[in-house]
Amino acid sequence: MQLDTKIFDILACPVCKGKLYHDRQKSMLICKFHKVAYPIKDGCPVLLFKEAMPLDDNQGDKL
Repeated sequence: MQLDTKIFDILACPVCKGKLYHDRQKSMLICKFHKVAYPIKDGCPVLLFKEAMPLDDNQGDKL
């Protein structure tokens, strides 16, 4: 089941509660503050910090 893309506008980082930016090409939600990317698996965001992938310093700044 795919989530409506509008839901991505209201999701927040589980750690800082900040805005997440949806990277549709990479199927990830990006937290610019923590410089991590949360994966979206089978259309569902996995908002567990232990599942987040660290971003390079430049990747978070480009959003």
